[in-house]
Amino acid sequence: MLSVLIPTYNTLVAPLVENIHAQCQKVCYPFEIIVLDDASDNPAFLDQYEMMEQLPNCRVIKNQLNLGRTKSRGLLADMAVYPWLLFLDADVMPKYPDFIQRFALDGVQEAPILFGGVTYHSEKPVIEEVLRWKYGMSREAKNVRERYKRPYFIVSGNLMIQKATFSTINLVSENVYGLDNIVSYFIYQNGIKVIHIDNPVFHLGLENSETFIRKSIESLETSIRFESKLDLPDDFRPIQKLYKRLKNFRLLGIFMICMKWFMKSIEKNLYSNNPNLKVFDLYRLYHFSLLKEKNDA
Repeated sequence: MLSVLIPTYNTLVAPLVENIHAQCQKVCYPFEIIVLDDASDNPAFLDQYEMMEQLPNCRVIKNQLNLGRTKSRGLLADMAVYPWLLFLDADVMPKYPDFIQRFALDGVQEAPILFGGVTYHSEKPVIEEVLRWKYGMSREAKNVRERYKRPYFIVSGNLMIQKATFSTINLVSENVYGLDNIVSYFIYQNGIKVIHIDNPVFHLGLENSETFIRKSIESLETSIRFESKLDLPDDFRPIQKLYKRLKNFRLLGIFMICMKWFMKSIEKNLYSNNPNLKVFDLYRLYHFSLLKEKNDA
């Protein structure tokens, strides 16, 4: 028994809903699909809901105010009828035609959380989206074996979870970026088993480089804030460990000076048609260090 939950905002979600609905009709257990529109303000995306509401076992809910994806997920979970929840981002599409069946058959008796993974199309996008695409291809599109090296790290855009377990880890309602890292820690902290399966979705909604960089820095701010509240250890994420290493070896000052010296060249690389992810790692570490020093002052 499955509730498919899709929060959306100004996104063409109809193709995803049609795909998932067609697959759900092939399974032998009850299902529902709930789409929650988070007060979209673009009229171009509002007409699609009439078609969805005609689909059996599918309903569309519309927020009166924009609440953000985190609160929207909480509302979706509260509305869900069935004990298993499948959260999907609105800008994804299943890779396999038996996507729903794979979730139904893999591990549902072994663990309360199943993560199918994320992947990206191999075609290089326009230059404005290359950094996000390259980061996704290299850092997010991992096979099952690679994901099991850090089993608690998940992406909430393709996650099947028991409703009771979701209530245990859904402790944050803030609308901020970087919460997947916090949720991953809550999963680790509670000793909740995660099963990783080969069932990825294509991430289609690539941000431009400027937006992606801004969100990446906001994600760092989120980690530091939760770290300050003692809700996240200061060595849970790799970037936290790197920062501590620089501090312990008294190399942070030299690192910051070098980064300032080369910042124009670094930013030029990140916005280019061939951004270097190692350079992006250094850029993020620089901003993490700035934020940490400011927070700890």
